[in-house]
Amino acid sequence: MSSLIEQAAERLAQLREAGAEQLAPPPAPRPALQPVVPVTPPRPIEPESANAPAVVAAPAVVSKQVALNLEKLTAEGFVTPNAPRSHRAEQYRVIKRPLIKNAMGQGAAPITHGNLIMVTSALAGEGKSFTSINLAMSIAAELDNTVMLVDADVARPSVLRMLGLPQSAGLLDILEGKADVSSTLLKTNIDKLSVLPAGTRHARATELLASEAMRQLLDDMASRYSDRIIIFDSPPLLLTTESRVLASNMGQIVVVVQADRTLQADVEHALSTIEACPVKMMLLNQARTDSKAGYGYGYGYGYGYGYGSEADAPAESAAS
Repeated sequence: MSSLIEQAAERLAQLREAGAEQLAPPPAPRPALQPVVPVTPPRPIEPESANAPAVVAAPAVVSKQVALNLEKLTAEGFVTPNAPRSHRAEQYRVIKRPLIKNAMGQGAAPITHGNLIMVTSALAGEGKSFTSINLAMSIAAELDNTVMLVDADVARPSVLRMLGLPQSAGLLDILEGKADVSSTLLKTNIDKLSVLPAGTRHARATELLASEAMRQLLDDMASRYSDRIIIFDSPPLLLTTESRVLASNMGQIVVVVQADRTLQADVEHALSTIEACPVKMMLLNQARTDSKAGYGYGYGYGYGYGYGSEADAPAESAAS
């Protein structure tokens, strides 16, 4: 009996062992080894400071574009690019040539701020603004030079009016820190000519013109572009003090004198106020000639001043 029980127990143990082997899953294959690639942990994001300034791209400032009525200006006697060849245009070619040479450092001696040219007169009504505009237009016709015409007659600005343009911000606004040159400069439809208006009138215009800001502005104007010549239409020397202040920073000065009108004593007095400028030209406006009984320009030029009468063609300038 006991042997039967023992045999049954052995048989049961054998069956259990056989069933366990059938139910056990086969061993899983070993995975292939993969190369270990180091992973750089991401840089933690730091919280923005409440006081950190936001970086905003400044918009590009483009000079204002203005269109001059060239036909109208030609009819009024200005030497515009589309004007027919004339005696007046030839006269301005003669007048501008030594000025350009000095401005570009090709004169008899180096001149500080030689490309800053002030056009003025002893008294009002002698044609200085007319001369300033014509001189600027004539130089703009050059292949190698650009021109900026600055209305520096801040007491009685007339350049924009004579060009048929509306009043706008300009020189005085720049000196007050309310504007800059790029935003106030007027780019005309004469390719190489731009205009800087006088700007908003100011009770302390003389002080602004005599300020350190003005000196720095002139230094920047003189040196920023090597091909640029800047013409300043300035107040009469004997009526205001602004032109005398400007003259101290100019490289060349053109004094317009109306023939048969301005007294010699006034001319001498006016010239005595700008003795510091190394180069002065005197332009005799509306000078009657004997050959054609017309009007023309006489001029003297050099280190100092003088008279001349080389112009012999009709050319009557507008008073300004």
